[in-house]
Amino acid sequence: MLTYEQYQQSAAYIRQASGGFEPEILLVLGSGLGFLAEEIGEPIVIPYGQIPHFQTSTAPDHAGRFVLGTLAGRRVIAMQGRLHLYEGYTAQQVSYPVRVAKLLGAETMVVTNASGAINTGYQVGDLMLITDHIRLFDPDPLIGPNLPEFGPRFCDMTYAYTPALQQVAREEAAALGMTLREGVYFYFTGPQFETPAEIRAARVLGGDVAGMSTVPEVICASHCGMAVLGFSLVTNMAAGVTGEKLDGVDVVQTANRSGKGFSALVRACLPRL
Repeated sequence: MLTYEQYQQSAAYIRQASGGFEPEILLVLGSGLGFLAEEIGEPIVIPYGQIPHFQTSTAPDHAGRFVLGTLAGRRVIAMQGRLHLYEGYTAQQVSYPVRVAKLLGAETMVVTNASGAINTGYQVGDLMLITDHIRLFDPDPLIGPNLPEFGPRFCDMTYAYTPALQQVAREEAAALGMTLREGVYFYFTGPQFETPAEIRAARVLGGDVAGMSTVPEVICASHCGMAVLGFSLVTNMAAGVTGEKLDGVDVVQTANRSGKGFSALVRACLPRL
């Protein structure tokens, strides 16, 4: 099990390597969305592999590094690439960076991902505001001894995605003339894409998009009292919706093509978070 001292050691390394930089906001950038980190001013780059107790990112198109600096006038620490359970890591290892960012001073997390549309009214390229999520039997980062330094034994998830921040996103999307979907993120661990039957079940249960990330980080952020704003970029229709086979390369390429609107919305929201 990971200890509070390990989180402190990781935070201390980043604090020293960044010259005492104190982030306000953690940006978690998903598949094909890491380009936003390139827009950070006066960047300080720290590869995950250099940080004590960190794991390295092995997923395609995930650079696996922190980028610290300013974006839209806010001090941010961006995860240019994240960790996933399908890489062989535990739920605690996947969400480890969130608690480290909290120790560094971040009080808000903006989490993003590439996703497949379960909702047949969605289209590839749509941007969805995450209002809630569903996870069924997947590993949970809070299982095991509680670390009271971060939060309580039993963590409330009623407002895991902060309503006030959702309203900011709605208002900024309207100001930009963007269509912003709203819906529920359904979590699967991957790395295989879901079966058509699993997608049909997820639709019945209320899922709008499916993905292989985000939920472990959100659970940890909620546990340690961080405000959360989440976005899903629809990069494909989920299995069985169109009858076409799914390809991870297509997911990344679609995210790269559709990233302009995503970038504009995140930058517009940041000053108000």
